[in-house]
Amino acid sequence: MAASQDKLDKMKLRQDYRNLWHSDLMGTVTADTPYCCISCLCGPCVSYMLRRRALYNDMSRYTCCAGYMPCSGRCGESKCPQLCLATEVFLCFGNSVASTRFLLQDEFNIQTTQCDNCIIGFMFCLSQVACIFSIVACIVGSDELSEASQILSCCADMVYCTVCACMQTQHKLEMDKRDGVFGSQPMGVPPAQQMSRFDQPVPPPVGYPQSYPPPAQGYPPASYPPPGYPQH
Repeated sequence: MAASQDKLDKMKLRQDYRNLWHSDLMGTVTADTPYCCISCLCGPCVSYMLRRRALYNDMSRYTCCAGYMPCSGRCGESKCPQLCLATEVFLCFGNSVASTRFLLQDEFNIQTTQCDNCIIGFMFCLSQVACIFSIVACIVGSDELSEASQILSCCADMVYCTVCACMQTQHKLEMDKRDGVFGSQPMGVPPAQQMSRFDQPVPPPVGYPQSYPPPAQGYPPASYPPPGYPQH
């Protein structure tokens, strides 16, 4: 119970992260339109490729749902990580997208803007409302209400697919920046224990002098990775 509470507290501290996504959700469609369309048409396949890329194509680093779910580390990932990842992205697609997002956020201290939070929150709320309408329509037995619930469910599915596609495009753009696609110096591969900072101390909030690097147009800061990190 204490461990779960500790994880929830650390999740709340993501609001203190100082870096921003290379592109917000609204800008992903124009930033990489072809990839956004592919993400919408074949989300699980894109999720698989993005998780591999987030792990620097080293599947020995793979953990189910990136270590953020109770099942993580208990699914035999070490024996067959490729099969476990394929199962994750097809059976738990939403969790796979969210886990890759958390992995990138915690590795690079990236915050989610209020606009992005509103878009994601709207997606979840619309899905819940559609589910409630479907239940009510089933209980009441009204044809009009049933038709309305089906329309609402269709809208909720469209929003879900669109937002997930934009999120995955956002992740892809962030890793493009990480890998030097936009002209910046590519990062070295960090050690496995540093892939997720979820269990690492969270940087102090804004206002602590010299204790955390100031906001920058790109990341990581000039001193990243620290001396001694292996370079590949």
